[in-house]
Amino acid sequence: MKFREKALWSIVVPTSMGVRITPADRQGVHISRNYVMQATSAESNVLSVSASLGLPTKVLTTFVKGSPIARFIKDDLGSRHIAYEGPEVDQGGPWGYRHQFNIADSGFGPRGPRVYNDRAGEVGRTLNVKDFDLDRLFGEEGVKILHISGLIAAMSPETGEFCRSLAIAAHKYNTRVSFDLNYRASFWQGREEELSGIFREIASVSDILIGNEEDFQLALGLEGPEAGGKGLAAKIDGFKGMIEAARKAYPNAGVFATTLREVVSANEHLWGAILYADNGWHIVEPRPIQVLDRIGGGDGFVGGMLYAMLMGWESEKWVQFGWATGALAVTMLLDYALPADEEQVWSIYQGNARVKR
Repeated sequence: MKFREKALWSIVVPTSMGVRITPADRQGVHISRNYVMQATSAESNVLSVSASLGLPTKVLTTFVKGSPIARFIKDDLGSRHIAYEGPEVDQGGPWGYRHQFNIADSGFGPRGPRVYNDRAGEVGRTLNVKDFDLDRLFGEEGVKILHISGLIAAMSPETGEFCRSLAIAAHKYNTRVSFDLNYRASFWQGREEELSGIFREIASVSDILIGNEEDFQLALGLEGPEAGGKGLAAKIDGFKGMIEAARKAYPNAGVFATTLREVVSANEHLWGAILYADNGWHIVEPRPIQVLDRIGGGDGFVGGMLYAMLMGWESEKWVQFGWATGALAVTMLLDYALPADEEQVWSIYQGNARVKR
C-alpha cells in the first residue's frame, strides 16, 4: 500500500478520551477498595504501537476546561508521545460535561472480566467538524492514515458527521482511511437509518475495513454466508465469505481484517487473525496466549497492523505483526501495547520468551 510521501502525521484518530479504573490484584469491582487509574480510549490505544516505535501520531478530541482529569489525560498522552488537538469545553456545572469513566476488572481463571461504562455527560459527544481545520490537517500538514472507529462515529449526531467529514477530506487529500466498524447495538438503538447512511459513506472511501462478520452485517447491511459449523475454523470460513460480498459493495477497500479469539479462561485465550490484501489471504492460525488483562487486545492488533503497513513490509507481515502486538497488549495492565522495539514484537510472534540480556 502506498502512502503520501510528505506527511507530518503517520496516523490521526478522532476519539473521546476518558479514564479506566481497574481493581488491584485482579479482584472484582464489587469487592475492591483499591484501584489503578489510567487514561484510555480504543482509538488512542491503536496509536500507541506506532507512537511507541517512533512514528508521529495525533488524536483529535475534546477536553473539559479546567478539569484535573483532562490534565491527567493530556499528561498521559504526552508520556506516550501522542500529540493532541481539540477544543476545551466548559463543564457547565456539576451536571454538565465530563470525561467518560470505564470501570473494569481483569477477571481470573473461570471468572471472566466485567466492564461497566459510565458515559453520562461525556464531553467526547460534542466532537464537531467546525472545531477543526481539515484543510490544514490533511492538505498542509499531511496524514498518511486516518483511523476511524465505529464507536466514535455512532456516539452522537455531531460525532457521526465529524467522522464522515474526516473520511471525505482524507480521501480528497490522498490519505488512506482505516475504518474499524465496531458495531454496538446500544449506540444504534433508534438511530439505525441515520447511522447506516454514515457508516456506508465512510466505508465507501475507506482503504482498510476491519471487523467481524456481525460488524459487516449490522453496520453495513451486508448479507453474510449461511451459518456453518462452530469454532474458529468456521469463523475463518464465514469471514472469507463475508469479505467476498464486502469487496463487491466497497471496491475502494483493498484490505480487510479481523481477529479470532476463543476464551479458554480469563488467563488463557486462543488468539488468531485473518487478513485479505494484495488479492490474497493471510492467516495466523489461533494459538494459546497467556492473558493478564484482555481489554485492548483488538486495538493492539489494529495498531500493529497499521504500523507494519506504514513500514512498507509485505502484507503477510501486516497480520503477523498485528497478531503479536495484540498478544503483547494483553500481557500488560494497560489497555494498550507499548513495545520496547520491533524485535520484542517479532519474538512474541516467534514464541521466543527467553530472557534478553
